[in-house]
Amino acid sequence: MSMIETDNLWKTYTMGVEKVYALRSVSMTINKGEYVAIMGPSGSGKSTLMNLIGCLDTPTQGEYWLNDKRVRQMNDNELANIRNREIGFVFQTFNLLPRASALHNVELPLIYNGTPRTERERLAEIALEKVELADRMNHKPSELSGGQRQRVALARALVNNPSILLADEPTGNLDSKTSEEIMKLFVSLHRLGNTIITVTHEASIARHAHRVLSILDGRIARDDYISESERNGVQ
Repeated sequence: MSMIETDNLWKTYTMGVEKVYALRSVSMTINKGEYVAIMGPSGSGKSTLMNLIGCLDTPTQGEYWLNDKRVRQMNDNELANIRNREIGFVFQTFNLLPRASALHNVELPLIYNGTPRTERERLAEIALEKVELADRMNHKPSELSGGQRQRVALARALVNNPSILLADEPTGNLDSKTSEEIMKLFVSLHRLGNTIITVTHEASIARHAHRVLSILDGRIARDDYISESERNGVQ
Protein backbone atom coordinates (compact mmCIF):
# COMPACT_ATOMS: atom_id res chain seq x y z
CA MET A 1 0.00 0.00 0.00
CA SER A 2 1.56 3.29 -1.10
CA MET A 3 1.90 5.96 1.58
CA ILE A 4 3.90 8.53 -0.37
CA GLU A 5 3.69 9.09 -4.10
CA THR A 6 5.24 11.91 -6.10
CA ASP A 7 4.88 12.63 -9.79
CA ASN A 8 7.25 14.98 -11.64
CA LEU A 9 8.12 17.09 -8.57
CA TRP A 10 10.16 20.22 -9.25
CA LYS A 11 11.41 22.86 -6.85
CA THR A 12 12.83 25.97 -8.48
CA TYR A 13 14.26 29.07 -6.83
CA THR A 14 14.78 32.39 -8.60
CA MET A 15 18.10 34.04 -7.69
CA GLY A 16 18.13 37.39 -9.47
CA VAL A 17 17.92 36.56 -13.16
CA GLU A 18 18.96 32.93 -12.66
CA LYS A 19 16.88 29.89 -11.79
CA VAL A 20 18.21 27.26 -9.39
CA TYR A 21 16.67 23.81 -9.76
CA ALA A 22 16.76 22.17 -6.32
CA LEU A 23 14.60 19.24 -7.51
CA ARG A 24 14.09 18.06 -11.07
CA SER A 25 11.24 15.75 -12.07
CA VAL A 26 11.26 13.53 -8.97
CA SER A 27 8.79 10.65 -9.21
CA MET A 28 8.76 7.92 -6.55
CA THR A 29 6.58 5.71 -4.38
CA ILE A 30 7.20 4.76 -0.74
CA ASN A 31 4.96 2.08 0.74
CA LYS A 32 3.58 1.73 4.23
CA GLY A 33 6.05 0.00 6.53
CA GLU A 34 9.15 0.72 4.45
CA TYR A 35 12.44 1.95 5.90
CA VAL A 36 13.94 4.28 3.30
CA ALA A 37 17.09 6.41 3.36
CA ILE A 38 17.34 9.46 1.12
CA MET A 39 21.04 9.94 0.54
CA GLY A 40 23.14 12.52 -1.24
CA PRO A 41 25.90 15.10 -0.82
CA SER A 42 25.30 18.67 0.33
CA GLY A 43 23.34 20.60 -2.29
CA SER A 44 21.97 17.45 -3.94
CA GLY A 45 18.33 18.26 -3.12
CA LYS A 46 17.74 15.68 -0.37
CA SER A 47 16.76 18.25 2.27
CA THR A 48 14.45 19.97 -0.22
CA LEU A 49 12.78 16.63 -0.90
CA MET A 50 12.44 16.02 2.85
CA ASN A 51 10.76 19.41 3.28
CA LEU A 52 8.25 18.57 0.55
CA ILE A 53 7.53 15.10 1.99
CA GLY A 54 7.06 16.68 5.43
CA CYS A 55 4.67 19.34 4.06
CA LEU A 56 7.07 22.06 5.24
CA ASP A 57 7.31 23.44 1.70
CA THR A 58 5.40 23.23 -1.57
CA PRO A 59 6.70 22.15 -5.00
CA THR A 60 7.00 24.54 -7.92
CA GLN A 61 5.51 21.87 -10.17
CA GLY A 62 4.24 18.32 -9.88
CA GLU A 63 2.00 16.34 -7.54
CA TYR A 64 2.42 14.76 -4.11
CA TRP A 65 -0.05 12.32 -2.56
CA LEU A 66 0.18 11.39 1.12
CA ASN A 67 -2.05 8.49 2.17
CA ASP A 68 -3.94 8.93 -1.13
CA LYS A 69 -4.62 12.63 -0.41
CA ARG A 70 -3.40 15.24 -2.89
CA VAL A 71 -1.32 17.62 -0.78
CA ARG A 72 -1.63 20.53 -3.24
CA GLN A 73 -5.37 20.71 -2.53
CA MET A 74 -4.99 21.01 1.25
CA ASN A 75 -5.49 24.30 3.08
CA ASP A 76 -3.19 25.64 5.82
CA ASN A 77 -5.17 24.03 8.64
CA GLU A 78 -5.12 20.63 6.94
CA LEU A 79 -1.36 20.90 6.36
CA ALA A 80 -0.78 21.89 10.00
CA ASN A 81 -2.82 18.88 11.10
CA ILE A 82 -0.73 16.57 8.90
CA ARG A 83 2.50 17.97 10.35
CA ASN A 84 1.16 17.44 13.87
CA ARG A 85 -0.51 14.05 13.54
CA GLU A 86 0.65 12.25 10.40
CA ILE A 87 4.39 13.00 10.37
CA GLY A 88 6.83 12.70 13.25
CA PHE A 89 9.93 14.88 12.74
CA VAL A 90 13.40 14.17 14.14
CA PHE A 91 16.03 16.85 13.53
CA GLN A 92 19.80 16.90 13.88
CA THR A 93 19.67 19.66 16.51
CA PHE A 94 17.10 17.96 18.81
CA ASN A 95 15.00 21.20 19.21
CA LEU A 96 14.13 20.53 22.86
CA LEU A 97 12.90 23.11 25.37
CA PRO A 98 15.91 23.53 27.72
CA ARG A 99 13.92 24.19 30.91
CA ALA A 100 11.33 21.47 30.38
CA SER A 101 11.58 17.84 31.45
CA ALA A 102 11.89 15.04 28.93
CA LEU A 103 8.25 14.15 29.63
CA HIS A 104 7.04 17.70 28.94
CA ASN A 105 9.13 17.94 25.76
CA VAL A 106 7.50 14.75 24.48
CA GLU A 107 4.04 16.07 25.40
CA LEU A 108 4.35 19.17 23.18
CA PRO A 109 2.64 17.84 20.02
CA LEU A 110 -0.25 16.64 22.20
CA ILE A 111 -0.59 20.06 23.83
CA TYR A 112 -0.87 21.64 20.38
CA ASN A 113 -3.69 19.31 19.33
CA GLY A 114 -5.65 19.70 22.58
CA THR A 115 -5.15 16.28 24.16
CA PRO A 116 -6.22 16.33 27.86
CA ARG A 117 -3.38 16.42 30.39
CA THR A 118 -3.80 12.93 31.88
CA GLU A 119 -3.89 11.34 28.42
CA ARG A 120 -0.90 13.47 27.32
CA GLU A 121 1.21 12.22 30.19
CA ARG A 122 0.20 8.61 29.59
CA LEU A 123 1.07 8.76 25.88
CA ALA A 124 4.35 10.61 26.55
CA GLU A 125 5.40 7.95 29.06
CA ILE A 126 4.65 5.19 26.54
CA ALA A 127 6.72 7.00 23.89
CA LEU A 128 9.67 7.37 26.26
CA GLU A 129 9.44 3.68 27.11
CA LYS A 130 9.65 2.87 23.36
CA VAL A 131 12.99 4.69 23.13
CA GLU A 132 14.25 3.10 26.38
CA LEU A 133 14.27 6.34 28.36
CA ALA A 134 11.52 5.78 30.92
CA ASP A 135 14.01 6.25 33.78
CA ARG A 136 14.94 9.75 32.57
CA MET A 137 11.50 11.25 31.95
CA ASN A 138 11.86 13.91 34.66
CA HIS A 139 15.33 15.01 33.58
CA LYS A 140 15.93 18.26 31.66
CA PRO A 141 17.98 18.25 28.42
CA SER A 142 21.05 19.63 30.24
CA GLU A 143 20.97 16.54 32.46
CA LEU A 144 20.99 14.16 29.48
CA SER A 145 23.69 13.01 27.06
CA GLY A 146 23.49 13.80 23.36
CA GLY A 147 22.15 10.35 22.61
CA GLN A 148 19.54 10.64 25.35
CA ARG A 149 18.44 14.04 24.03
CA GLN A 150 17.99 12.52 20.57
CA ARG A 151 15.93 9.72 22.15
CA VAL A 152 13.67 12.37 23.70
CA ALA A 153 13.30 14.01 20.29
CA LEU A 154 12.49 10.61 18.83
CA ALA A 155 9.86 9.94 21.51
CA ARG A 156 8.30 13.34 20.77
CA ALA A 157 8.11 12.37 17.08
CA LEU A 158 6.41 9.08 17.96
CA VAL A 159 3.93 10.33 20.56
CA ASN A 160 1.09 10.95 18.09
CA ASN A 161 1.60 7.52 16.47
CA PRO A 162 2.32 9.18 13.09
CA SER A 163 2.05 7.51 9.69
CA ILE A 164 5.67 8.45 8.92
CA LEU A 165 8.77 9.04 11.00
CA LEU A 166 10.88 11.57 9.09
CA ALA A 167 14.45 12.03 10.34
CA ASP A 168 16.86 14.67 9.00
CA GLU A 169 20.51 13.74 9.70
CA PRO A 170 19.42 12.21 13.05
CA THR A 171 22.98 11.34 14.09
CA GLY A 172 24.71 14.46 12.77
CA ASN A 173 25.55 15.79 16.25
CA LEU A 174 26.45 12.44 17.81
CA ASP A 175 29.66 10.45 18.14
CA SER A 176 29.99 7.16 16.25
CA LYS A 177 29.09 4.90 19.21
CA THR A 178 25.98 6.92 20.08
CA SER A 179 25.03 7.15 16.40
CA GLU A 180 25.06 3.37 16.18
CA GLU A 181 22.82 3.11 19.26
CA ILE A 182 20.31 5.55 17.74
CA MET A 183 20.29 3.70 14.40
CA LYS A 184 19.68 0.37 16.16
CA LEU A 185 16.72 2.06 17.81
CA PHE A 186 15.40 3.07 14.36
CA VAL A 187 15.73 -0.57 13.27
CA SER A 188 13.72 -1.67 16.33
CA LEU A 189 11.02 0.92 15.64
CA HIS A 190 10.79 -0.26 12.03
CA ARG A 191 10.31 -3.83 13.23
CA LEU A 192 7.37 -2.58 15.30
CA GLY A 193 5.72 -1.43 12.06
CA ASN A 194 6.78 2.20 11.75
CA THR A 195 7.35 3.72 8.30
CA ILE A 196 10.73 5.47 8.50
CA ILE A 197 12.45 7.90 6.14
CA THR A 198 15.93 9.14 7.04
CA VAL A 199 17.82 11.85 5.20
CA THR A 200 21.61 11.50 5.38
CA HIS A 201 24.88 12.05 3.54
CA GLU A 202 26.54 9.10 5.29
CA ALA A 203 26.57 5.66 3.64
CA SER A 204 26.98 3.93 7.02
CA ILE A 205 23.71 5.49 8.23
CA ALA A 206 21.86 4.83 4.97
CA ARG A 207 22.75 1.11 5.05
CA HIS A 208 20.56 0.57 8.10
CA ALA A 209 17.55 1.16 5.81
CA HIS A 210 16.01 -1.46 3.54
CA ARG A 211 16.03 0.89 0.53
CA VAL A 212 18.25 3.83 -0.46
CA LEU A 213 17.17 6.63 -2.81
CA SER A 214 20.32 8.41 -3.99
CA ILE A 215 19.80 12.05 -4.96
CA LEU A 216 22.22 13.93 -7.22
CA ASP A 217 21.71 17.34 -8.80
CA GLY A 218 18.04 17.34 -7.82
CA ARG A 219 17.23 13.98 -9.43
CA ILE A 220 16.88 10.43 -8.17
CA ALA A 221 20.08 8.89 -9.49
CA ARG A 222 19.60 5.41 -7.99
CA ASP A 223 16.96 3.39 -6.16
CA ASP A 224 18.63 0.46 -4.41
CA TYR A 225 17.33 -2.22 -2.07
CA ILE A 226 19.73 -3.24 0.70
CA SER A 227 20.11 -6.95 1.33
CA GLU A 228 19.87 -8.43 4.81
CA SER A 229 23.54 -9.38 4.72
CA GLU A 230 24.52 -5.77 3.91
CA ARG A 231 22.35 -4.49 6.77
CA ASN A 232 23.78 -7.06 9.15
CA GLY A 233 27.20 -5.70 8.37
CA VAL A 234 26.29 -2.44 10.11
CA GLN A 235 23.96 -3.70 12.84
